[in-house]
Amino acid sequence: MTARPGSAARVVAILVFDGVTLLDVAGPAEVFKEANRFGADYRIVLVSPTGEDVVSNLGFKVAVEGSVGSEPAPDTYLVAGSDLFPRTPVPCDLAEAARVPAAGARRVASICTGAFVLAAAGLLDGKRATTHWKVTHELAARCPTCRVEPDAIYVRDGTTYTSAGVTAGIDLALALVEEDHGPDLTRDVARSLVVYLQRSGGQSQFSAPLQGPPPRSPALRTITDLVTANPGARHSLGDLAKHLNVSTRQLTRLFHDELDTTPARYVENIRFDLARALLDQGHTATQAATLAGFPSYEALRRVFSRKLSISPAAYQRRFSTARRANAG
Repeated sequence: MTARPGSAARVVAILVFDGVTLLDVAGPAEVFKEANRFGADYRIVLVSPTGEDVVSNLGFKVAVEGSVGSEPAPDTYLVAGSDLFPRTPVPCDLAEAARVPAAGARRVASICTGAFVLAAAGLLDGKRATTHWKVTHELAARCPTCRVEPDAIYVRDGTTYTSAGVTAGIDLALALVEEDHGPDLTRDVARSLVVYLQRSGGQSQFSAPLQGPPPRSPALRTITDLVTANPGARHSLGDLAKHLNVSTRQLTRLFHDELDTTPARYVENIRFDLARALLDQGHTATQAATLAGFPSYEALRRVFSRKLSISPAAYQRRFSTARRANAG
């Protein structure tokens, strides 16, 4: 199918800049281009703050059609991400390049760390948002009025959209196409691109195991080291408190003040990380539950469902070694 004759094209402008992550640009653009094959009518425009061509994170030159000021207000304005901005402040000219066109666009969206550009432009103030799981804490620090959702693949708040890392931009673009043209056309696009129309679970399933600073107090560090060294051992609140010769109330207070969690939740998190690692290594879900210290497979399944919104078996199918799938 092709676009309807005489229909007004929906302009999708993508803001690019030196150091831009190329997949943040190419992934969503491919979705909109593919949608045109099935009846949509999108016109994709690349713009930069100055109108000059830019160099991507891969060193490839990216040609643009002009500056943000040279193009009329787009229907959809996408801001791509970069590895630069979680580490450095967003330049004022780039923040301004996001702010001005966004005012006239029907909707504005960021891909991955493009959320930092939107935040610097004041476009996320008071809104729900997300970004790559590695830098959600940094986004929350830079935009204290945002409600950052670290597990979301993408978030919509009114006419503002933000997405998680890299390929989540494809998920977001599919959602935008579905808003415009419904699920049937979007399903055709997803099938053509060999991607899920809507993937299950949040981005936590892709994150690294739990890591954080060690406790400040030597006493609490003794407990966390004990749990980490042997997650499968008995670690009830009473047992842990007895190990330090403190009350359960005092131990609970230590965990809350230093780690912002409870002893039971800390033990669960350590066991969960171990179970994930065991699944990655090829152990069955039942074996992973036993070796990680969960009382049963069902207990492990409940934790996976709460944290990742998928089962241990589904997680393993997605992340077990590709060599096993191709063996033989």
